[in-house]
Amino acid sequence: MSAFELTLIVVFMAVVTYMPRMLPLVFLRDIKMPPYLRSCLQFIPYAILGALIFPGALYSTGNMLTAIAGIMGAAILAYCRLNLVIVVIGGIMCAYLSGLFL
Repeated sequence: MSAFELTLIVVFMAVVTYMPRMLPLVFLRDIKMPPYLRSCLQFIPYAILGALIFPGALYSTGNMLTAIAGIMGAAILAYCRLNLVIVVIGGIMCAYLSGLFL
């Protein structure tokens, strides 16, 4: 593959990934959304983040029970509104300690 072909592929991929992000902003700019829909759309980034992280967390340890223990530990620490670093380290420690006993 030549350098020109590689550059062409990268530019085409950039355009293809940019278009779905730009088109709604251009065409839906003047549409007024109801407040209920606007409030629902604010939660989408959190839902997507959870959908991306949760399956990986379940299969990260090789044992479903230790993974669930780690997720539960991290969820409890996050519910207490602790620092993100503490939540991550606490989840890892819960998974590790439960792996020692299971």
